[in-house]
Amino acid sequence: MNTYAIDVHGLTKRFGQRTIVDNIDIRIKSGTICGFLGPNGSGKTTTIRMLCGLLEADGGQGQCLGHDFRREAAAIRRQTGYMTQKFGWYEDLTVRENLDFIARLFAVAQRKQAVSDALERHGLQSRAHHLAGSLSGGWKQRLALAMSLIHRPRLLLLDEPTAGVDPKARREFWDEIHQLADHGITVMVSTHYMDEAERCHELIYLAYGQILARGSESDIIRAQNPDIWQLAGNNARAAAEQLQTHPAVTALSAFGNRYHITTTDPAALQQALAQTALPDVSLTRHTAGLEDIFIHLLENRADTRFGEQP
Repeated sequence: MNTYAIDVHGLTKRFGQRTIVDNIDIRIKSGTICGFLGPNGSGKTTTIRMLCGLLEADGGQGQCLGHDFRREAAAIRRQTGYMTQKFGWYEDLTVRENLDFIARLFAVAQRKQAVSDALERHGLQSRAHHLAGSLSGGWKQRLALAMSLIHRPRLLLLDEPTAGVDPKARREFWDEIHQLADHGITVMVSTHYMDEAERCHELIYLAYGQILARGSESDIIRAQNPDIWQLAGNNARAAAEQLQTHPAVTALSAFGNRYHITTTDPAALQQALAQTALPDVSLTRHTAGLEDIFIHLLENRADTRFGEQP
């Protein structure tokens, strides 16, 4: 029987008259990596903070790590590691001092040994006596992850943890995340990077406080299945400018020197391209990727929480 680290229904958060997270359900199996995606302001950070008890929900019921997520927030926090997008610890303390501080907060047994083990496990020994404020983005990320894990949590919540980090550090970070999941830790990670989304076991796509898609990468692509065509050639840009307002075009996005066009009528699209009379352009069917899907899902949607209309 599958167990769920998070099983919450009807999660809702309002700020004043605005509903920021609107009656969503989140169910994540233990030991899996769940990617949490969506545009800025969609409610991802608010959701993460409600799940770990840092923000009180206005509606919803369910459990997180076997505890009622509303009534037993303190018990959830003790078993959760939370890594924010921006380094949130003490830049005027050394790496070791920061780790020691968080170990004290969580009353970690054999604290000094736990700190030494964390330094070794995360490759921080050579930086142990460096001030945290002097570290590069990649090293700050490594320290923040070590601090999130020193109390041996069962759930790890990561809020855009690789923003501003170089590709090598990102790859090393994700290798470690998969090792943690292999040891039974459940990971929920928000990200804007599609290559990172592809590393997750399952995905939740949140936009404007509502879930638009969920499941594995293949499940989401198969369920949405938009009709996407690729426009290429020396005159692709000029063709794209003429086609973008055509009634059959629901989305048009640049990908390098090519353009991906989502259409409701491929025949009409091909006819419209022929009518441009532009030489050296081609239109071929394209297999949708995650980025195509998420662009497609956002088309004709607006953030009605702030008075916008679709």
